[in-house]
Amino acid sequence: MLKDVNLNKVFVIDIETIPLYEYFEQMPLQMQSLWDSKTQFLRKDDKTPSDFYERAGIWAEFGKIICISVGLFHTHKGKLHFRVNSYFGDNEAEVLNQFNTLLSKQSKDLVLCAHNGKEFDFPYICRRMLVNSIPIPPQLQIAGKKPWEINHLDTMELWKFGDYKNYTSLNLLAAIFNIPTPKDDIDGSMVKDVYYQQNDLQRIVTYCQKDVITTAQILLRFKGMEAILAENITIASSKK
Repeated sequence: MLKDVNLNKVFVIDIETIPLYEYFEQMPLQMQSLWDSKTQFLRKDDKTPSDFYERAGIWAEFGKIICISVGLFHTHKGKLHFRVNSYFGDNEAEVLNQFNTLLSKQSKDLVLCAHNGKEFDFPYICRRMLVNSIPIPPQLQIAGKKPWEINHLDTMELWKFGDYKNYTSLNLLAAIFNIPTPKDDIDGSMVKDVYYQQNDLQRIVTYCQKDVITTAQILLRFKGMEAILAENITIASSKK
């Protein structure tokens, strides 16, 4: 599958998000009420809006992006290589503008790839760009386009083969494809605390970069190709 996908035109991305505020009580009262309404059907009976606030980073209305990692394929001396760059910081507008500048230098037929990207990463980036008054780049615009005109790849969607019943995690796909991954330092549920309580953004960036590399390796398996060797993967200096 994906035999016609040109890897030189693919950017593999992943984002990390957090709630806009560390605590529910710090939100303006109107936003507290809106959070209550937004989540009332998702919370269990014993969960108050404040208790459920740990998950606020998942929703673009109540969260923000603190890191975008981008992976690029290239060939050197006949071997496939992969390079990862990261844009991160406390100022979401700066992070999004840096990513927007990167995309503005690419062709409009650039392919964006992410795991669960169509339901999370791509729409989240677009929503937060709108909130920050940043123009949405052509590669992320889908309004009015036919499905085959949208250059987005989603490794989770590809794995479903039309079956929409289940979510399949990136780690599970890596395991069944026998793709070696570093021992995870953190997982998505820990990002909020690592950011607000430990003040360790670099640790989150590293986690984001690992997900980009794993997504890229899975994409290669979907194309019937071998994984990229660790010595052919480069982590560029992160851009803050």
